[in-house]
Amino acid sequence: MRKPFAITLDPGSSLANHTGTWRTMRPVYVDRLPPCNLACPAGENIQGWLAHAESGKYEAAWRVLTADNPLPAVMGRVCYHPCETSCNRAALDSAVGINSVERFLGDEALKRGWQFEKPGQRTGRRILVIGAGPSGLSAAYHLARAGHDVVIRDAGPYAGGMMRFGIPKYRLPRDVLDAEVARIAALGVSMELNTKVGNIAESMKGFDAAFLAVGAHIGKRAYIPAGSSARILDAVSVLRSMEGAEKPSLGRRVVVYGGGNTALDVARTARRLGAEEAIIVYRRTREKMPAHDFELEEALQEGVLVKWLSTIKHAGEASITVEKMALDDKGFPQPTGEFETLAADSVVLALGQDVDLGLLDKVPGIERKDGVVRVGANMMTGHPGLFAGGDMVPSERTVTVAVGHGKKAARHIDAWLRDQTYVKAEKHEAATFDKLNTWYYSDAPKTVRPMLELLRRQSSFDEVQGGLDESNALFEARRCLSCGNCFECDNCYGVCPDNAVIKLGPGKGFQFNYDYCKGCGLCAAECPCGAIKMVPEEI
Repeated sequence: MRKPFAITLDPGSSLANHTGTWRTMRPVYVDRLPPCNLACPAGENIQGWLAHAESGKYEAAWRVLTADNPLPAVMGRVCYHPCETSCNRAALDSAVGINSVERFLGDEALKRGWQFEKPGQRTGRRILVIGAGPSGLSAAYHLARAGHDVVIRDAGPYAGGMMRFGIPKYRLPRDVLDAEVARIAALGVSMELNTKVGNIAESMKGFDAAFLAVGAHIGKRAYIPAGSSARILDAVSVLRSMEGAEKPSLGRRVVVYGGGNTALDVARTARRLGAEEAIIVYRRTREKMPAHDFELEEALQEGVLVKWLSTIKHAGEASITVEKMALDDKGFPQPTGEFETLAADSVVLALGQDVDLGLLDKVPGIERKDGVVRVGANMMTGHPGLFAGGDMVPSERTVTVAVGHGKKAARHIDAWLRDQTYVKAEKHEAATFDKLNTWYYSDAPKTVRPMLELLRRQSSFDEVQGGLDESNALFEARRCLSCGNCFECDNCYGVCPDNAVIKLGPGKGFQFNYDYCKGCGLCAAECPCGAIKMVPEEI
């Protein structure tokens, strides 16, 4: 029987020819910036810690994660995960459950008692942090790890700021928050609670720098004509009172005025306190609602009602008058003159929050505008040595943004104390979806986190969303595509016709031998994650 014709080349025959002289383009290994990293307000190296997690190296993953964010168990519960919105995998099947894995690592650390490494050498510099919320805790953590002595002062009886007094227990259990705060304190951070700062200029005496991280604890008001017996409350006060021994008395029928996440939190809290009706009145449509859609869905499941395109015109003893709105040709709501009466034992205003800036009244050089403090690119106010972040500066008011501000401010404070200027490393080229070779990735549906049964959600403050177990977390971490960064799959080594790819060993990647690479581009075309780039040869 005749055998098929074939030619088998020995590697030596390829190496005998310096095919690199033919080349007009050369491949180079690149480290592109993954979209998840790019989108994270806390600046986490998400792909970095996912790589450890998918290998089962959970403590190593946690340490990479906490190099940027000291509150992973908290963030794994309350972050709105913009990283997942940007994840390239969403264009393939569904985004990687980054937030789920982050929570798993945070919970694993608490379970196993992992602690932060203390700095080896102290600088002798003292920094005052005003506010024990996410931004203040983050700044204190990073400053302490840099070797500085940090004192946090907060007016509240417990640390946590708006994480404690603005986020209900069914979203963030207090034992989780307390444990992560305690780990920061263990670095040597001193916490002076029940200590309201009235004049920051006086309080700064004896400190080398200060960071303002006061949360937005003052609920905004709106003029609503009301009878003398009308019960009108603000959302911040209601949520804050949930931390006390006596829970707020809202009645059987509660109306919440507003459309943000706080409005949903109050309405869901009212249901858990026994309200038969919890109705949100919002002047726009669902598409314009600033609250996150998944939180709205959870609220609707729990029996919260929403009156869209409505505004409150009058509040009485046991009812409110609502005017219906209609969208004009530009999409803005306009009054219609049609009114409706709703039964209401109490009305809760959830129209946003303001920051108390009274502590800055006697400080020269401070620029205030629209209820916040203006800062430079280095997070410093107009007063030397006084920095600010979180709710106090113009920004999106989320826990993740606040944590990122704390880290950024700490780096600038540390540089300022050393008479230096912190320069952020230049960002790499983005690893966009079109640079991936998705043929190499199999479909793997996202793991859905377990949810508490609906009946228990309506009658208790038990945590609503559960976490992943180890097997699910491992699977979820392995769904990462490693966008833009080599994960040593050996594709380039296998497809190179010139044997021009050199393996450097596990964890060390590859390099090209340009004496033999003729620039055919097969390696770049077949790289799954887009970690190889073809560039023009300098001729």
